[in-house]
Parts: sequence; C-alpha cells; structure tokens
Amino acid sequence: MGRGKVELKRIENKINRQVTFAKRRNGLLKKAYELSVLCDAEIALLIFSNRGKLYEFCSSPSGMARTVDKYRKHSYATMDPNQSAKDLQDKYQDYLKLKSRVEILQHSQRHLLGEELSEMDVNELEHLERQVDASLRQIRSTKARSMLDQLSDLKTKEEMLLETNRDLRRKVAIGIFYRKKLKPFVI
Repeated sequence: MGRGKVELKRIENKINRQVTFAKRRNGLLKKAYELSVLCDAEIALLIFSNRGKLYEFCSSPSGMARTVDKYRKHSYATMDPNQSAKDLQDKYQDYLKLKSRVEILQHSQRHLLGEELSEMDVNELEHLERQVDASLRQIRSTKARSMLDQLSDLKTKEEMLLETNRDLRRKVAIGIFYRKKLKPFVI
C-alpha cells in the first residue's frame, strides 16, 4: 500500500515536528551512507536542528574538515573574483532582454494558435493572416516535394521489379524449352 502525497508545510505540533525531524534526519543519514558505499562517492552532510544542534555524516576517512575544504576550493574556483558589478549588470540586462523576447514569442505563438485574437485590431489580424498563409504555402510546398520524391523512389522500384520480372520470365521460358527438347535420363 503506497503513501499519499504529503503536503509540504511546517508541522505546527511541536512533538510531531520533532518526531518527523528525527525520522527524516535518520533516513537522510542512511541514504547518504548507502550512496557513499554503493557508488564510492565522497559525501559530507550537515544538518542543524531548529535548536542549533549539529548532526553530520562524512564518508571520507580524512574527515569533514578536508571534505569541506575541498568543497570550498571547488566552488570558489568556479567563481571569478575579477567579475565586476558592471559585468553582473550587463548579464542581468541580457537576461531581461531575453526574458522580454521569450514573452513576445509566446504571445505571438498564442496568436498563431488562434488564442487571444479578440485583443488584436484589424491590421494585426491581417498581418497574422498573411503569416499563416505564407506558412501554409511553405508547408504545402514541402509536402509536395516530399510526395514527388516518394513517387520518384516508387517509380525506380517499379522499374527494378519489372526488370527482375522480365529476367525471371526469360529464365522460366528457357527452362521449359530445354525440358521439351531433352528427354529425361532414366537409369
């Protein structure tokens, strides 16, 4: 029997909250241990209770401090200390431009799908109609090209099959000719 979906919100009852914390903490520690053993992964896990008590697990024999140092070196190595506030601002501006572009494209897509058309005036509707017509012509052209290619392939196959059929008829006719001409050999 499976469990129902648990609603993720703070548990108001203090005792239930403490019991849930203990059970889930132990489960998390067990999963970390299993992952380290099964996959030979280096795992460091820190858990602080709401009272500030520390629970930790480290799979490395060198200890938690070395694993944390390794983490710091790795995470800070990926950060560029020379990255200025100007660079961050530029990246944020790029993000805003891309976000705006995505919104415009989504709006346009909704119009092409026939949604939110009541907001459009006559000129916008005519422009949309021209876009749809152009797209439809391109689709029909691509479909026609594909069908012509398939037809050409089928004609080539037909010619090959007809040639094979002629060869087989010729061989059958020659075989019948030789059987009538030669008398069977009896021992």
